[in-house]
Amino acid sequence: MKLKTLLLALTAAAVVTGNAFAQTPIVIKFSHVVANDTPKGKAADRFKELAEKATKGRVKVEVYPNSTLYKDKEELEALQLGAVQMLAPSLAKFGPLGVKEFEVFDLPYIFPSKDVLYRVTEGPVGKDLFKKLESKGITGLAYWDNGFKVMSSNKPMHVPADFKGMKMRIQSSKVLDAQMRALGANPQVLAFSEVYQALQTGVVDGTENPPSNLYTQKMHEVQKHVTLSDHGYLGYAVIVNKKFWDGLPADIRTALDGAMKDATKYANAIAQQENDKAMEAVRKSGKTTIYSLTPGEKAEWRKVLLPVQKEMEGRIGKDVITAVNKEAAALGYK
Repeated sequence: MKLKTLLLALTAAAVVTGNAFAQTPIVIKFSHVVANDTPKGKAADRFKELAEKATKGRVKVEVYPNSTLYKDKEELEALQLGAVQMLAPSLAKFGPLGVKEFEVFDLPYIFPSKDVLYRVTEGPVGKDLFKKLESKGITGLAYWDNGFKVMSSNKPMHVPADFKGMKMRIQSSKVLDAQMRALGANPQVLAFSEVYQALQTGVVDGTENPPSNLYTQKMHEVQKHVTLSDHGYLGYAVIVNKKFWDGLPADIRTALDGAMKDATKYANAIAQQENDKAMEAVRKSGKTTIYSLTPGEKAEWRKVLLPVQKEMEGRIGKDVITAVNKEAAALGYK
C-alpha cells in the first residue's frame, strides 16, 4: 500500500488506542467506489444524516465517494489497518480476503427473486456469513441491495455463443471468472474506477453491472448494446473496523445501529427504483440498443450458467449453496 495510506493507517490506529472516543466528535470515514447518485451513494449519505442526528453531533461521518480515498483493491486493507472506519464493498470483495463463502452471491441465477434474496440476507445465512468476517478484524452491519445485473458490450448478446472470445470486465471473483468462461468469454479483472476508460479504448469489450452503475459511470456512452439478462446479483455489505466498533461507547453504538437499520430500509427501497430510472435514461440517450431476452433465450443462458454452481461447491462450500437454494425452494422456486 502507498506510504500515504500506511501513514494514515498508523495515525488512525494510534488515535484509537489513545482513547480516541474522549474527543468530540468521533469521526467515521466512510469510503466507497461509486457515484453519489447511485443507490449505495444515496444510502451512505442517508446514513451520515441519520447517524449525526441520532448521536446529537457526537459522531461525524465523512463520506468519500467515487474512489476519491481508496480504490477497490485498497479499501479493505485500509479498513483493517484503521485508515478508514466504514466501507460498503460489493459482496464479491470478500473472496480474495479469504472468506470465500460470500461468493455465493456471485453465482449466476441463484436468486430467482428479491424475496429469496432478502430471506438470505436477513436470515441465518446472512448472519452466519457476517460472523466469518470477525476473524479478519471486520464487523458486518448490514446488507444493501443494488439489484440484478445487465450485460453491456459493443456487439449484441442474445445467446451464450455471442460471448465467444469477448474480453469482459469482472470484479476480482473466481465465481465471476467461471461465469464468463462458461459463456465463452475471456474475463478481465479491473478496478471499478478504471472500467470506463477500458471500455472506451477497447482494452475490454464489455462488462456487467446493475443499470444504476452503468448509467452513473457513463458506460452506456461507450457501449452500443445492453442485454437485460438479470443473470447475476450485485449487493453490498456495510462493514466497520471491529476494533473501532467494539471500542465505541455503548450508547453511541446503539444509536449508530439504529441509524444503519433506517439507512438500510432506505437503500433497499430505492434500489429497484434507481435502476429502473437509470435504464430509462440509457434508453432515452439513444446511444445504446437495449435488448430483453426471450423466454427461450433466457432458458439457454440458464442452461449454460447453472453448472457454475456445482463447479464452485468446492470453493464456496456446498452447504452455503444448498442453504440459499433451500430458501428459494421455500418460496416455490426450483
